[in-house]
Amino acid sequence: MHDLQALVNDIQREIANHSKRGKVADYIPQLAVVDPAHFGIAVTTVDGTEYVAGDADVSFSIQSVSKVFTLTLALGMVGDRLWNRVGREPSGSAFNSIVQLELENGKPRNPFINAGAIAVADVLLAGHQPKEAIGEIVRFVRFLADDDSIVIDEHVARSETETGFRNFALAQFMRSFGRLDHPAEHVLGVYFHHCALAMTCRQLSHAGLFLAAGGHNPSTGRTVVSRGRARRINALMLTCGHYDGSGDFAYRVGLPGKSGVGGGIMAVAPGKASIAVWSPGLNENGNSLLGSYALEMMAQRTGWSIFGV
Repeated sequence: MHDLQALVNDIQREIANHSKRGKVADYIPQLAVVDPAHFGIAVTTVDGTEYVAGDADVSFSIQSVSKVFTLTLALGMVGDRLWNRVGREPSGSAFNSIVQLELENGKPRNPFINAGAIAVADVLLAGHQPKEAIGEIVRFVRFLADDDSIVIDEHVARSETETGFRNFALAQFMRSFGRLDHPAEHVLGVYFHHCALAMTCRQLSHAGLFLAAGGHNPSTGRTVVSRGRARRINALMLTCGHYDGSGDFAYRVGLPGKSGVGGGIMAVAPGKASIAVWSPGLNENGNSLLGSYALEMMAQRTGWSIFGV
């Protein structure tokens, strides 16, 4: 077994020496003020052991990492009928692109681009008021992480609501094709709030553990999804979890992962561990520059890539 604590310490030290740290997401005002010098990493193995380094206990806005959790909830509600609403293919376009929606009659390519996650939020709204749907998402993430202290950063949610013009356009465009059942402002209220969940790397690595352990959380003994569903969610994370940078991430890291423009990435080594990294500076595809590099080091030094050593 690798000395994982020594490894995460080595990765943290190496990241600290990097001068090129990427660019924070300045189009969301609350994210624009985050210090790009932050770096945290947490690894939780399937036996529940934690290994952390750096700013692993500093909360950050998980943004699109939350789409893994809303997808899991929606699949629990409607099962495979979800795929009538949203596809399972890589987009090859920017995460907030509107071009494909027009060409493909308002059906988003996958649940991890913005349009796809908006469609998933619409599913979660069925029979609920927006506040109720948001509360259900928060309860589910707290359940996964076994931590009731997780909350939504209302400042970030307000900041996204006030500046999310492209997302409003995406939602209204899908509504015009009959792809949303609820008013766009209600759906976006759910979407903006779940993207504003604030978590630490330690909490995020706990929340993703069910995907590393065949659908159940070994820390709590609770089953979350079936083994087959966990495998399929991991497959979507591998092919679509990093937007139009998903292929490069699979090539360099070889692990299912989901990024967010807050600089977080949750990655899964099936059968072994859940990993969360955070470095706020992004690359040109909107993925954490040094977070991706840290996961590449982790995969190389552990041999955890799903494609073998």
